[in-house]
Amino acid sequence: MPEKPDNRGMRLVRHRRLRRKLTGTGNRPRLAVFRSLTHIYAQIIDDSQGITLASASSLDPEIRGQRGGKVKSEVSRLVGQMLARRAKEKKITQVTFDRGGHKYHGRVKNLAEGAREGGISF
Repeated sequence: MPEKPDNRGMRLVRHRRLRRKLTGTGNRPRLAVFRSLTHIYAQIIDDSQGITLASASSLDPEIRGQRGGKVKSEVSRLVGQMLARRAKEKKITQVTFDRGGHKYHGRVKNLAEGAREGGISF
């Protein structure tokens, strides 16, 4: 009898299922989110060329200076806003949102809202 997949395994199953439907193009790249226990990472990816157009994470020096005393969900909003600024510099305004198999809740939701506040639509 096969073992029951753990939480990480189930997240990867959901992620693969999402990735079958989502692809980033030059006109509408993919905003991919990865969330670890302590940090959050976001990239805007053009899958047709296989390149990362913009990225931001909670480890960036700009965010580290603002991080003191904030909870992880507030830091996620800052990461979304910084990613939106970097995307606007490259004239990216529309993306498809790839939540990476995570629920649209908590840190992932705050990152998305921060990116929307910065001017990215999806």
